Amino acid sequence: MTPIKSRLLKRLEAELAAASSSPLQAACLKVQRALLLARHGQMNEARGQLTALHQLAVQHPHPELAAWLHFAEGLMSYYTDFGGAAQQKVARAQVIAQSVGQRELSALCSAWLAQLAYVRHDLEELIAHARICDDQAGIDHHAARFRLCTVMGLAHHLTGKVEIAQAWNAKARFHAQAEGDEASLSALMYNTAQMRVAQMRRDSLSSNAAGDHCMLLGVDSIRNYDQAVGGSVRPDLTPILRAQILTLEGEFAEARSLFEAHLPHAMSAGLARLGSSLLADLAWCRVNSEQPEQALQQAREAEAEVELDPDCDVDDRAAAHSRLAQVYTALGDAENAGRHAAKAAASWAEFAEQQALWATALADLGLRPR
Repeated sequence: MTPIKSRLLKRLEAELAAASSSPLQAACLKVQRALLLARHGQMNEARGQLTALHQLAVQHPHPELAAWLHFAEGLMSYYTDFGGAAQQKVARAQVIAQSVGQRELSALCSAWLAQLAYVRHDLEELIAHARICDDQAGIDHHAARFRLCTVMGLAHHLTGKVEIAQAWNAKARFHAQAEGDEASLSALMYNTAQMRVAQMRRDSLSSNAAGDHCMLLGVDSIRNYDQAVGGSVRPDLTPILRAQILTLEGEFAEARSLFEAHLPHAMSAGLARLGSSLLADLAWCRVNSEQPEQALQQAREAEAEVELDPDCDVDDRAAAHSRLAQVYTALGDAENAGRHAAKAAASWAEFAEQQALWATALADLGLRPR
């Protein structure tokens, strides 16, 4: 197990040592330490510590500890499979935190509820929780401010407002550095790269634009940074991102190998809603790797996924249809190619409407990075 190099962990350990006379404060700090271990990929160790803290909470109940444990379980659910249970647990944590006047934990819950709303693409909930967090979180509440800035960066990037997104990301980086939270810096690096790749993919599928070779360097930087600081919570996501870039660059054999090695686990661990577009990418790699029969079967699988998944984001649905149109064209199936091209056009138009709606709502919200 790679040792964790984290200024935040050192601070939590020091605060724990100083809290020996306050069992409640120590227990809440231990919850925060367990979450940090999880964010560095030490999920089993984090789970063991949280289980022990649940046992302590049964013997010595206190609402503040209960709030922290609900919050922790929400994040553990999110880190494991991006599951819907995360929202319920974090919301429960916030209610309890508010009932005992834990304003800082309440603000942190609001930031995470905004993040979970973004994942669901629930614009109304995202805006509501972002506003609450901005009102509650002090300027030096770096954990809540980091999460809020990250969410706002993601949301603005989705609208195509890259410069605004970059301003939010810069402030997120400031708060992560101020907190000494290397795991958050890693997450920010991944999110930034992921959004850039998503934009490259949209551009490629709509205008046949070439890939950006510099993006591979960015993905390699994420891997190297994670190794340096002691791991990350979802290391399986970075190879998928690399495979998407390689697909855009036309390096189909290498991309196919990465998809084959990492996509099954990623889909079983929370990326199922992105499955249709990733499977379509894999079908495209197979077409270009002289695997026409496997490409056809993969395309049919992707087709079933995109037709049956109501949770698929509209841009991923559009990307899946666009890619499937390319696959069927390459396979000489003009009828299916035309059908998917038409669905792609409709989905891209819907995505443009979504971008405009989000841009207006975020502008009306009026938050600024701070």
